[in-house]
Amino acid sequence: MNVYDFDKTIFPKDCAIGFCLWCLNRNPKMWLTFFPKAMKNLLLRKLNKISEEQMQCEFFGYLTNIDDFDEQIKRYWDKNEKRIAKWYLAQKRPNDLIISASPKCIIEPIAKRLGVKYAATDFDRKRGIIIGKLMYGEEKARYIASRDFPPVEEFYSDSLSDTPLARCAKKAYLVTRRATTVVDWPGFGSVV
Repeated sequence: MNVYDFDKTIFPKDCAIGFCLWCLNRNPKMWLTFFPKAMKNLLLRKLNKISEEQMQCEFFGYLTNIDDFDEQIKRYWDKNEKRIAKWYLAQKRPNDLIISASPKCIIEPIAKRLGVKYAATDFDRKRGIIIGKLMYGEEKARYIASRDFPPVEEFYSDSLSDTPLARCAKKAYLVTRRATTVVDWPGFGSVV
């Protein structure tokens, strides 16, 4: 089984941010109600005043304001599916696993279109909370270890925060330049 991070790995941007902008542009009132709060939380995170999980939960809160979510996420992926990295599509296998910190409700439709398995942050859009843990860093490795998956042959990510999961793979790759360049994971030879 090959495992792939999604954002900036097989998709050139962060899909949660992309979908947020998509929604903000279709509901201009959200620029006044949501955007200032998001910027405040980003600043608090940069200052280490809140955790990554707290910041992401607050950010994902925009999803609670989307009344026609199913229609909007369909239209978003109709427009953006073509941005999936060509190198990934050339090697995609049905037993691939996409694992992402982005909300499951955003990842699920594109994973289904690609015909692969997925794991992502479970965000309750009605209550505005993360169910369980943010699928980030160590949590990705814990998820893999807690399931009855076949061994991870290859792992791909744009972020060194995914090193715990890279260590679970026989081979790991770092993806750079907006999901266009794949190189060996730094120091990987000594990891496995």
